[in-house]
Parts: sequence; C-alpha cells; structure tokens
Amino acid sequence: MENSVALLGLRTVVYMVEELEKAKDWYAKAFNVNAYYDSPHYVGFNVCGYELGLHPTETSKGKDTGTVLHYWGVENVKESYAILLELGAKKHEEPFEVEGDLMLASVYDPWDNIIGIIYNPHFKLP
Repeated sequence: MENSVALLGLRTVVYMVEELEKAKDWYAKAFNVNAYYDSPHYVGFNVCGYELGLHPTETSKGKDTGTVLHYWGVENVKESYAILLELGAKKHEEPFEVEGDLMLASVYDPWDNIIGIIYNPHFKLP
C-alpha cells in the first residue's frame, strides 16, 4: 500500500507500575531474566524475543495509567505517527524521546483502541 506504516513486528508490552524498582526486581525473578535497559523512566527486559517494559505511573503522559500498551516496532516514529493520523487515528501520545535515542508514540484507532509505535535501537531480537 502506498500510504501505510512499515511495521517491523510486535515488539513491546508495557506495564504501568507504581514502584519501578520493586517491579523490576519482581519481573527479573518471575521471568528469570535481567533488564537489558534500566533507567529511572523505563526498564526493559528481553523475554523470549519480545520486550517487556515497565513504566512508572507517576511519569505517565497519558490518561490511561494501568493500561497495557503494545508497541509495534517502526524505523521512524514521527513519520509513522503522521501516517496513522492521516488515516483517521486520533492523538493519544505524541512522539517523544526517552533518554535521547528511544522514541515512542501512540494513537487511538477509529474504534478507540490504543496503537503504540516504538523505535528502540537497544532491543535486538535473538
């Protein structure tokens, strides 16, 4: 299709947590995996080729705290976000950078489902 988003596959599931450090420790033990990315704003685990992300609720930009967001990998978040809006999606969370190189955005589809898109150069498939 001429005007569509070039997806790289489902990449990330994000859980909003109230206590990031406790959640990081719990998931590391529960899934027997160490975080590959660890910052005060986000913790990422590679779980069987998919990213499990932990996001502190107090830094959430959206109104959907507690929501599990699934992010589709893309090479260019800003371009993909613009295409989705052109196709009738509504703004949920405008593109933003995390620590300079990770970029996220999300939209509501026409049925109010949240579609997340992510560019994450740190995450590598096994």
